[in-house]
Amino acid sequence: MTGYGDASTERAGARYTLEIRSLTNRYLKTVIRLPDELLPLEPELDAAVRRMISRGTVTVTCACTDASESAAYTVNAKALERYIEQIREAPMATESGSEIDIAGLLGLPGVLQPPSDSAERIATLRKVYLELLDRACAGLRQMRAAEGAALSAELSELCRGIRSKLDQISARAPEIGAEYEKRLRTRIERLVKDMELSAEPVDILREVAAYAERTDINEEIQRLGAHVEQFIESLENGGEGPVGRKLDFVAQEMLREANTIASKSPDAEISRATIEIKSAIDRIKEQVQNVE
Repeated sequence: MTGYGDASTERAGARYTLEIRSLTNRYLKTVIRLPDELLPLEPELDAAVRRMISRGTVTVTCACTDASESAAYTVNAKALERYIEQIREAPMATESGSEIDIAGLLGLPGVLQPPSDSAERIATLRKVYLELLDRACAGLRQMRAAEGAALSAELSELCRGIRSKLDQISARAPEIGAEYEKRLRTRIERLVKDMELSAEPVDILREVAAYAERTDINEEIQRLGAHVEQFIESLENGGEGPVGRKLDFVAQEMLREANTIASKSPDAEISRATIEIKSAIDRIKEQVQNVE
């Protein structure tokens, strides 16, 4: 499901912001985007996201604008002095008499050092960003809940359509055997009359029984109906927690039963109703990927 949330705060001259976005995904995939100084927080932010969200591609973006004195890096004077000494001793520098670029020296390894209280600073940032993540996730869940309500209504309507078609199939199924027996008797009577033969009623009944066994779809109708009821129950049970994967599995079982009905029944009316059911199930399988 798609969603968006953000949160920000200002503390001691620093501004902290966090954004979280989610896109549809069958599984949970997290992407944590952090500036270099916040990289130690990545595992904890990732774990926090996984505790709150179970499905989707979730992207978390953090930023920090710190204008306070504590954000200043420390100049390693000894390292800087050593770099200058080496430059002055270099033959090229002696011959050209060029000036030393201090700004360029500050970019050399070891010259600028992060604040000495980096451990304490990370601890502060950890608390700040976990709080921001909670607030941003609340906004994201609100958006996802609104989308989920509309999606739930659509899935419920599709299930009602399946039940309606399944009722038509249930009403039609008992008539198939009787119609086959009638057609079979008519053909046999015509053949018997043309060829001056006789047909035993028991033979006709045996053939009708074998046909009825091959085309019996009562069990499939019952199972498909049970799957639809289970789907609706899981969809409406908000206290059950994340149900997306369960609904996906139930939809697969629904499609399996519908395919069996289509393959076993030769009746045109049932075939048309089964096509409508399979079309609705395909739509359910597509939409259920958005359900957490």
